[in-house]
Amino acid sequence: MDARLSRYHEVYARSLADPEGFWGEAASAIDWYEPAKRVFDKDAGVYGRWFTGAVCNTCYNAIDRHVERGRGAQAAIIYDSPVTNTRRAITYAELQREVATLAAVLVDFGVTKGDRVIIYMPMVPEALFAMYACARIGAIHSVVFGGFAAKELATRIDDAKPKLILSASCGIEAARVVPYKPLLDAAIDLSSAKPQACLILARAQCEAPLSAGRDHDWGSLREKALAANKMASCVPVLATDPLYILYTSGTTGIPKGVVRDNGGHMVALAWSMKNHYGVEPGEVYWAASDIGWVVGHSYIVYAPLFHGCTSILYEGKPVGTPDAGAFWRVISEHKCAAMFTAPTAFRAIKKEDPQGKLFAQYDLSNFRTLFLAGERGDPPTIEWAEQLLKKPVIDHWWQTETGWAIAGNPMGLGMLPVKHGSPTVAMPGYDVRIVDEQCKEVADGKMGSIVVKLPLPPSCLPTLWQNDERFKESYLSEFPGYYKTADAGFKDEDGYLFIMGRTDDIINVAGHRLSTGGMEEVLASHKDVAECAVIGIADQLKGEVPCGFIVLKAGVNREPEEIEREIVALVREKIGPVAAFRLVLTVPRLPKTRSGKILRGTMKKIADHEPWTMPATIEDPKALDEIGGALKDKGVGV
Repeated sequence: MDARLSRYHEVYARSLADPEGFWGEAASAIDWYEPAKRVFDKDAGVYGRWFTGAVCNTCYNAIDRHVERGRGAQAAIIYDSPVTNTRRAITYAELQREVATLAAVLVDFGVTKGDRVIIYMPMVPEALFAMYACARIGAIHSVVFGGFAAKELATRIDDAKPKLILSASCGIEAARVVPYKPLLDAAIDLSSAKPQACLILARAQCEAPLSAGRDHDWGSLREKALAANKMASCVPVLATDPLYILYTSGTTGIPKGVVRDNGGHMVALAWSMKNHYGVEPGEVYWAASDIGWVVGHSYIVYAPLFHGCTSILYEGKPVGTPDAGAFWRVISEHKCAAMFTAPTAFRAIKKEDPQGKLFAQYDLSNFRTLFLAGERGDPPTIEWAEQLLKKPVIDHWWQTETGWAIAGNPMGLGMLPVKHGSPTVAMPGYDVRIVDEQCKEVADGKMGSIVVKLPLPPSCLPTLWQNDERFKESYLSEFPGYYKTADAGFKDEDGYLFIMGRTDDIINVAGHRLSTGGMEEVLASHKDVAECAVIGIADQLKGEVPCGFIVLKAGVNREPEEIEREIVALVREKIGPVAAFRLVLTVPRLPKTRSGKILRGTMKKIADHEPWTMPATIEDPKALDEIGGALKDKGVGV
């Protein structure tokens, strides 16, 4: 593959040389009630604002305009729920009716432009209807991952102060029903800000008692509104008005409310569908994520519909619903052109079906590209997926704060050569630099902090919800003139980025700065390892030493001690004795958040005997007990 055949380099160069011209042209893909007075106003907001003075509506661009222009009969959403054995295609015209009806219900409750609405929902179509309905009337939605702990939900209620909360009786995690109503009730009891009302969607798997005067049955409100033919029109909002708040964990324990605006968000996401993901209007696109996370917001709910695609909403898991062939079935059945998921999902599939026997049962002839993001794409997993799919497997890197790719491989501009371990190159608008502690750029190949020169491109957060000072302190103060990603890595001589982990994943072994990500690559390359994690643990002599955790592939029946010895030798061979890598523990699974991120920080605290709290987003708390037990068995942290 020849990098010279891609249009990327000229497009990227133009985006930095003439950002207003570049994004002004990209804005032509969006319908505006009034165009921007300024494409970028450097004097507005904390670091400038995009499309100031423009008037628009996000819901209109996602739904109504497609109905007006002949896409009404095309599926907008395909709901595929193996946990309830449900398949449902929702056309753009049906979606318009459902959303306009729900928006009218919200208006009846007094919700107006600028009001906040919390959405605490499972992966069902009504959750998407709720997000679009808020966007339709200019309300600001804040989606909280369904089943999130009551205390965490309460902190978000107190920060956002919602007029309404939309929820459901339950979610379904594989074979387990998770009642939401007790969690919601407990959260409202804990919070000082109280919603005026709650709309509760009744699901067949679990009943939810309604609190008189506060709670309302979603289904009956919908029926009444439909019978009365109540529908709300799209409300014009400023491009700089907030579309949503999405909370991300803060180091202080108080969550940070990332703000997304209306205009810049639409422009960047619409641009990304064709140019980054290489997808055409009318094609089927699948982001296997959750609407509670940024990937779900950007690439289940919004971007595919801005572009006139069909988006898949999947209520299931990569394995266990019913097996490790679940993803292949969905891609095959719905003729999916491109998919986006986390590397964790593919490691789970690889662990259960290392030979890819289930893959062989499905026809993936319509499928073109697999995109991975959410955590570092380790080369062994990417290589395994490439060999199985015989299609491009594209790692890319971004954050809740940005809403779309910081670095990627732009399929629509012409694919660049893949380098395993790299999410490829900076996307248009992102002037990415690698700097040392003094904010001086470092040489190619040298590790440093990854920063982005201000201004950030469209879609990136303009601030935190009602907290400009915390925004500046968290992201802009450490490296003046730059946005701090809090990731560490390096650039090679071709400008490819290598993200080696969060800046707190760099360990200092006897004065040598080493990346745990680099060590994890070595561990993952062992033929018997399905998943791994490396943390730095306190050591009196060297300051820190690395400790590896491995999960073995299904069917491996060798002694763990033998595999552990091989891995120690492998790290010594690939990285060298400087790593001081002598400790490997075999565990049944790794502790993760529900979005698939490994809880390395908590694992480190357990190993170092530091006080720790159970992370709110943990998938299964027992996994941390297993880590503690494994460390104890090896005499670590005791």
